[in-house]
Amino acid sequence: MVRMFIQLDNVSNLSRYNCLEDAHDNDLLAAIKLYQQSFRLNVTGILDSDTVTQMMKPRCGVPDHVMIKPKNHGHQDDKGKSFHTVAHYQFIPGNPRWSNKQLTYTFISTAQVPDDLNVRSAFKSAFQSWAQVTDFSFEEVADGSNDADIVIGFHRRDHGDREPFDGFQGVLAHSLPPTAGTSHYDADEKWSSNSNPGLDELDLESVALHEIGHVLGLGHETGLREAVMYPSISYGQTKRDLNDDDIQGIQTLYNLS
Repeated sequence: MVRMFIQLDNVSNLSRYNCLEDAHDNDLLAAIKLYQQSFRLNVTGILDSDTVTQMMKPRCGVPDHVMIKPKNHGHQDDKGKSFHTVAHYQFIPGNPRWSNKQLTYTFISTAQVPDDLNVRSAFKSAFQSWAQVTDFSFEEVADGSNDADIVIGFHRRDHGDREPFDGFQGVLAHSLPPTAGTSHYDADEKWSSNSNPGLDELDLESVALHEIGHVLGLGHETGLREAVMYPSISYGQTKRDLNDDDIQGIQTLYNLS
């Protein structure tokens, strides 16, 4: 069966740079409809206020890969082609996984973070949440270690990985799947390690929990706002507990369920 992966963030990026005003081709129209369907919005193919609001939310920089399977039923685009989207947890294309279950992590940053931000505690808690539902263990090693499996860092703008950050708001973080093991966070964001972040602050543990999901091989869950792997998070919001969908996804990926 033919399968395709659509990167929904391409539509979002076009919106950010006001490139959709003259877009009329059917492929882009279908992409907008797919974006709306995947985020449980009203499927119109029009950039209405709800769609634009969703596109402009602070979010993870990892692409939204939505698997489409041509079928004889389901939604139809303007050319009459039917498509079906998977409405639960997603894996990174290719289903990359770690074979080693005792992973180490280190911190290598090119930007400073506030002294009162308890970075290590936030990441330790986030790693522990994933360890509790898998057979992984995670151990911090000395900063700058060349032998660590996972490298965590805070950076600004262009930081050498061809995925520059965009400053306050927009993209908050991005991570690579197994076994690359990098997880980067935008130092221009206002991060918080408190359990009650301010309305202009991002909860570091919540975002770290999401990004570690990518490091372990999970993709975005665009259809369930309660899931940790949902691609966006609001300022002042906390998501420090894995959703059943997150747990089912990681256990299925590693054949634990």
